[in-house]
Amino acid sequence: MTLRRDQGPAVEPFDAIDVIRAKRDGGVVPEAALRWMVDAYTRGYVSDAQMASFAMAVFQRGMQRDEIRVLTDAMIASGERMSFTSLGKKTVDKHSTGGVGDKITLPLAPLVACFGVAVPQLSGRGLGHTGGTLDKLESIPGWRAALSNEEMFAQMQGVVGAVICAAGSGLAPADKKLYALRDVTGTVEAIPLIASSIMSKKIAEGTDALVLDVKFGSGAFMQDIDRARELAQTMVALGTDSGVATTALLTDMNVPLGLAIGNANEVRESVEILAGGGPADVRELTLALAREMLTLAGHPDADVEAALDDGRAMDNWKAMIRAQDGDPDAALPTARETHVVTAPADGVVTRMDALPFGISAWRLGAGRARAEDQVVHAAGIDLHVKPGDRVAAGQALFTLSAEDEARFPRALEALDDAWSLGDTAPEIGPLVRERITA
Repeated sequence: MTLRRDQGPAVEPFDAIDVIRAKRDGGVVPEAALRWMVDAYTRGYVSDAQMASFAMAVFQRGMQRDEIRVLTDAMIASGERMSFTSLGKKTVDKHSTGGVGDKITLPLAPLVACFGVAVPQLSGRGLGHTGGTLDKLESIPGWRAALSNEEMFAQMQGVVGAVICAAGSGLAPADKKLYALRDVTGTVEAIPLIASSIMSKKIAEGTDALVLDVKFGSGAFMQDIDRARELAQTMVALGTDSGVATTALLTDMNVPLGLAIGNANEVRESVEILAGGGPADVRELTLALAREMLTLAGHPDADVEAALDDGRAMDNWKAMIRAQDGDPDAALPTARETHVVTAPADGVVTRMDALPFGISAWRLGAGRARAEDQVVHAAGIDLHVKPGDRVAAGQALFTLSAEDEARFPRALEALDDAWSLGDTAPEIGPLVRERITA
């Protein structure tokens, strides 16, 4: 399909209506027109209504690989592009598509940095049932998410080697604007838009290598494993095409990850992992992602288990927290009110669906419904059992924590059909299902 160029006094080279129609009718949007659409929207020439129509057309019609590449590149071009070449060492980052109880970034960044690799972990905040890394870390007294580029570089170049902080507003501003629009127009789940959103920021960040933790299951963004695989393959291709060494792991998010869901309690669990303990699934995924990151960074034989068990990763964690004005030894917030749910009978835990537990923690105050809302760092859920565990009648299954007991009824309502007991232990598949490469 050929798009007309505006004639006469108009200075804009394309018409948004033609771009929308091209995609609505299943066509391929020419590269120049697609780049213009992103730029014009960033400048405010293309309206929210027009971009919403385009996003819905993409949601319904999809995009070819080259179109997704152009869209991603156009969003990168809307802002600044960082470079870490002056650090004099490899940089490797990790991105998770989000899930319930996913606190892996916290122990992972200082662990990988033990091996002389720089880890620029630019993170975000939670919205809805999935938690945000920055929200978790802000449970630590004094810890600061906002760093200047100079502070970030100094932290990675020095003995710490890792930084977890907020991304600057200059990275892919087109994505920030488009994401907010997608969030209110029912187009969040479009794979081309998800992939370009994530990868535009990660490529603009300037990392040498990137590992993607793409989750599937009831508590994940993509509940179907085939859709999660398609998303992973699309993002790996985008990274590879842009010169960033990129791989992805498909991981199961049908059950909450670990035993803590919230903010302060997830920090506590992360510290347990750094001390060589913690839940087996959190440790397993931390080690798997660390090996993947270090392989891409040129250290395939790194003994990540030893670094986790001998205190090196813990030392890095404390140094990283102190570098951002936090006190790693300070007491974390605890909630004023708790409610314990107990087993009604003897049996085996056969099911714990991740999504309802995430929604319940959100209703307790651990998450936010709007970007401007404040989270309650002490709110959340602590699990005492997982699927496959045998329990006795009256045994504690999980504990809800909140600042106000008035939050408990709706939080418990979310859990009405979230778990079950039976006579036979369920079959539990592997946590890491597949490795996706270019």
